[in-house]
Amino acid sequence: MKTEKPNWFVRFAWSFWAYLIFVILFGAWVRITHSGAGCGAHWPTCNGDIIPLQPSLETVIEYTHRLTSGFCGIFGLGMLAFAAKRFGLRHRVFIAQALTLLFVIFEGAIGAGLVLKELVADNASSARAIVISLHLVNTFFLTGSAAAAAFFARGKVPRVQFSNSLKWMFRGVGLLMGLVAMAGAITALGDTLFPVAVTEGTGFFAHVKEDLDATSHFLVRLRIFHPVIAVVFAVAVIIIGLNVFDEAQGQNLFVAKLGKALMHCTLLEVVVGGTTIVLGAPGYMQLTHLFFAQILWTLWALIFFSTWRKKDTLVY
Repeated sequence: MKTEKPNWFVRFAWSFWAYLIFVILFGAWVRITHSGAGCGAHWPTCNGDIIPLQPSLETVIEYTHRLTSGFCGIFGLGMLAFAAKRFGLRHRVFIAQALTLLFVIFEGAIGAGLVLKELVADNASSARAIVISLHLVNTFFLTGSAAAAAFFARGKVPRVQFSNSLKWMFRGVGLLMGLVAMAGAITALGDTLFPVAVTEGTGFFAHVKEDLDATSHFLVRLRIFHPVIAVVFAVAVIIIGLNVFDEAQGQNLFVAKLGKALMHCTLLEVVVGGTTIVLGAPGYMQLTHLFFAQILWTLWALIFFSTWRKKDTLVY
């Protein structure tokens, strides 16, 4: 009996995607622990040294994050060379892998800018809020392009054709997802710099009223907007996910399952987000929330890639 040859590129590509998720979560942990200034306003050196001597805990966290981030570039270069050899320079797998490396570079540049401009640790400026929200959007492009490389390299790519109305609504949800993520990044920054008290005693609505007070910091006042638009987003995704499942069921079962997974992941994300608020946004819940946000985005991206109709010849 003939056995199918393992597709090692796909395995390595998904491993790269998983590693990127790990580094993104590590970056959030740097923010949560106020360790962004652990190496001072120095980059690429750490407090002026290549290897910090007698580092503090914050320095260890920041320096380790820099090392893991640097390995993204090495891993990305290796995957780009692998894609070039296996698929050729004009193949969309190579293009997706090249975009992944480009977004890795952007990610490093944004991180370096945050450090050099001292938009880290306890900095509560509007500039930091804007940059950190763009930082998260770049991670979406990063993990999305990494997932694209793995998806397109799998051999026969699943194909579906949605109705025009569903196609445009689905794309609109992707844009809304980016806006919700940006609001979430600003909310997470506010939760880090201005810790939230557990919703007890005076109650949840009293906390909201206090946050919206004109004397509160703008990061505190903005906290309420993320959960509100996230609920609207969740309803939209669940409805569209159900339509994706219905329309894809007769065309490709894999894409239909992705539609179902999109709905389930959205519900799970709402539960995680609500729990995060109730518990006062502890670090481990922020990381869990961010993790499922990346999973949700990847599911959306895979369904989006399945709607591409451009013909392509896979090279092995």
